[in-house]
Amino acid sequence: MKEIKRPVFPKKAVITAGMPYGNKELHFGHVGGVFIPADIFARFLRDRIGKDNVVFVSGTDCYGSPIATNYRELVEKKDYEGTIEDYVRNNHDKQKEALDNYDINLNLYATSALGRSGEIHKRVSEDIFNKLYDNGYLVKMSTPQFYDPDFDVLLNGRQVIGKCPINGCGSDKAYADECSLGHMYSPSELIDPKSTLSGKTPKLKEVTNWYYKLEDYMDALKGQIEYLDKNTYSRKYLLKTIEEFLKPPMIYVKRKDIEDLDELVNKLPKHNLIDEPKKPSLTFEFDSLDERDKAKDIMKQKGLHFRTGKTLVPFRLTGNIDWGIDVPVKESLDNLTFWVWPESLWAPLSFTKTYLESIGKGNDEWKKYWLSEDSKVYQFIGEDNIYFYGIAEMGMFLSLIDIKSDDDIDWNKINLPYLIPNNHVLFMDKKASSSSDIKPPMANELLNYYTAEQLRMHFLSLGLAKKSVSFMPQVYLPDDQKVGPDPVLKDGNLLTNVFNRLIRSCFYTSQKHCDSIIPKKEISKEIIDLCNENILQYENYMYRHEFHRVVYLLDSFIRNLNKYWSKYMKQADTEDNQELRLQTLADCFHGVRVALTLVHPIAPSGCEVVREFLNVNENIWNWDYIFDAVESFIDGKENHKLKFLEPKTDFFKKHESQFRKK
Repeated sequence: MKEIKRPVFPKKAVITAGMPYGNKELHFGHVGGVFIPADIFARFLRDRIGKDNVVFVSGTDCYGSPIATNYRELVEKKDYEGTIEDYVRNNHDKQKEALDNYDINLNLYATSALGRSGEIHKRVSEDIFNKLYDNGYLVKMSTPQFYDPDFDVLLNGRQVIGKCPINGCGSDKAYADECSLGHMYSPSELIDPKSTLSGKTPKLKEVTNWYYKLEDYMDALKGQIEYLDKNTYSRKYLLKTIEEFLKPPMIYVKRKDIEDLDELVNKLPKHNLIDEPKKPSLTFEFDSLDERDKAKDIMKQKGLHFRTGKTLVPFRLTGNIDWGIDVPVKESLDNLTFWVWPESLWAPLSFTKTYLESIGKGNDEWKKYWLSEDSKVYQFIGEDNIYFYGIAEMGMFLSLIDIKSDDDIDWNKINLPYLIPNNHVLFMDKKASSSSDIKPPMANELLNYYTAEQLRMHFLSLGLAKKSVSFMPQVYLPDDQKVGPDPVLKDGNLLTNVFNRLIRSCFYTSQKHCDSIIPKKEISKEIIDLCNENILQYENYMYRHEFHRVVYLLDSFIRNLNKYWSKYMKQADTEDNQELRLQTLADCFHGVRVALTLVHPIAPSGCEVVREFLNVNENIWNWDYIFDAVESFIDGKENHKLKFLEPKTDFFKKHESQFRKK
């Protein structure tokens, strides 16, 4: 067997999945693209390093303009009578129900606005703001904000729609200062803005807010990306996406629009002109955002159309909508609330505190998870959110690390979250989101056709670490478009068909030939080698978050166990060789025992049923005993018997709709 080096896991871990907005239920992308892989990794770590050492938290993102806007529209239409808190709580409850239905085993699914988690989140938000302000990382800036004169109101982010101004971005779902693909820009740059209230072009008014000086951390972020590239298994497209923003400020102008290039060059602030003959645009590169902005004004005066390049810009921390966490008053700047994005970035820390408090842990317990060298924070996110988590969050956390502690919180020891981004889960080959024309199925709706374990297995297999992949459940296709097996069932069949068959064979043979006892035999070297190699490879795939490879490994492993059973049990039956029969039975029970532990994070309910029939204790999931035989988990070894298995029993279930009606 090829030697496989075992990875070193942290002693404690926080796992978090992106926070869904509190204005809707969960669609399949929320669950399949983020929560299922996060849950499977959390369950694996609980087995691997101990369940008391893993905290898996997430929650409903309660604040922000989408929620306030949707709530207002419902009230105006008289479709909702409760408060905005009631509205958010109702959606939170529906989200939590869907997660429970998919066996998402969070320690806490909290809210950023309600109850104890809301109180703690407010305090954490204030603490981080004060720390960044006191140490000079924030700047008060007056920037243009959209204003609708017909309604005499400042427009929040989602009340303005236009085209993204970032060069190379084709999104026509761009809002006041961010587009649907996560690009950030100044409101004045938005192309063809329209108010969603009046449908007219809004005006711009100067509004003062607090900004984090993200651009000052260009070099620090470059250093961090270089470190991650050389020393971790960070996904390459994550690093590439971040690097795209770590460039000097640039302006792109089509060369055909420039009448006199020399005149333009002489009028612009200091810059570097990049002229690539085969490209239709000229690139003007500047040393600072101020110089770029002066150049933009000059180009506007000359009537030039241009696009700006990706670069770091000040990251807005505050806003002007009522529905949000109040920001501490500084320099007489009051009546501000936190913009939803920054406070959602540190919400996992708030939720960790909330959970640990709820189980009676002391006020400092959270530090063992967030401030200790022996711990690690894993954040599962969607690709659209890389800018916020990979750039804005990383920048702010790097600032906290630079701060010399002068209080009871050693912010300079905070763990930078390790990001695990997934690409989009497409629906029928098209991008689906709640704001797109392609309306995705709600998460709970899928459970009318498939079991949670079938869906967990399928979503894990998609390989979203590499590229966007289409979700193609055949129940949503017309009969004339259905070709081949349903891909959801194809992945689930490994459990519902192949693994079920192997486990049943072991039980029925034991009942028939061994009085429901597992034979006490030394496990053959062939099976030991097969099991150990798969254990070590599986562990490495989990460590590197190559979840689709986990599915491929399990498929090969379980099928090889089936082949082993078929080969030697057929021989034993042909020869009526009881010794070979007992040896094969012992070998395959060991294989089943190992496969169960590996499948456990993916299909926990079915695995628990098998454990009960094996009549063994829960240490079977504990990786401290991963190489032990099944008898190690038997209480009362002298009188142990397997639980009797009735004919045609399934451990891993198919959905009732999948059985043909007679």
